[in-house]
Amino acid sequence: MLVDAHCHLGDAAFDPDRDAVLERARRAGVQHVVVIGTTLEDSERAAALARGRAGLSATAGVHPHEAKGWSAEAATRLKALLALPEVVAVGETGLDYHYDHSPRDAQRRAFEAQLALAAEVGKPVVVHARAADEDVAALVRAWGQRVSSLVLHSFSSGAPVFDAGTAVGAYFSFSGMVTFKNWKLADRLTACPPDRLLVETDAPYLAPVPHRGERNEPAFVSDVAEALARARGAPIAEIAERTTDNARRVFGARLASTL
Repeated sequence: MLVDAHCHLGDAAFDPDRDAVLERARRAGVQHVVVIGTTLEDSERAAALARGRAGLSATAGVHPHEAKGWSAEAATRLKALLALPEVVAVGETGLDYHYDHSPRDAQRRAFEAQLALAAEVGKPVVVHARAADEDVAALVRAWGQRVSSLVLHSFSSGAPVFDAGTAVGAYFSFSGMVTFKNWKLADRLTACPPDRLLVETDAPYLAPVPHRGERNEPAFVSDVAEALARARGAPIAEIAERTTDNARRVFGARLASTL
């Protein structure tokens, strides 16, 4: 059995066939999907999906692309969402200096505010990091022991973030990127501690080989797990069991429910 640790199931791309998507995931051996929030409205939608069906949990957070809208009111709304039992983590939050859709100081302010909220409510943080290695690494080191856990999602960062994450016991969640021809971080797949491995789709984005060009969906997390198993020279059953156990540890008992 597998857990898709990061899926944008509330995305409009799934509106035509969301139930069928989840049935395909169940048949592919996916037992649980963590539905990611990227805005307050998106987080409310994720929570509603998780509330309505077994085998789903939600996160609530403000993505760095949306950080320019962070405010005291946003913090209050987010804290209320984090009190819901179906919401198992803060995020997706973090830093993205590749697109810079929000000013960098606004990104850092919103990220650190969400880290502080996570410390207050005792829930893990799902971290987006792109082209911001030094600042992400600094905040990971500063907050890694103050929050319950950090999940470095769709991990593809450089040594500063990997080293910082390892130092604080963060979880490394790998996506379909590990199946791409241009993936050049094979050492990350083998160096990651086995009790900190997670697999995800980031669906509907980043469809793994052999589904490149298609809409990604939770069933395809099995392709990520198989790539991880090959890289580590481990049986796929071992990787499935290990990553499922790790997901339950970081996100909590709710992940025992199945699709």
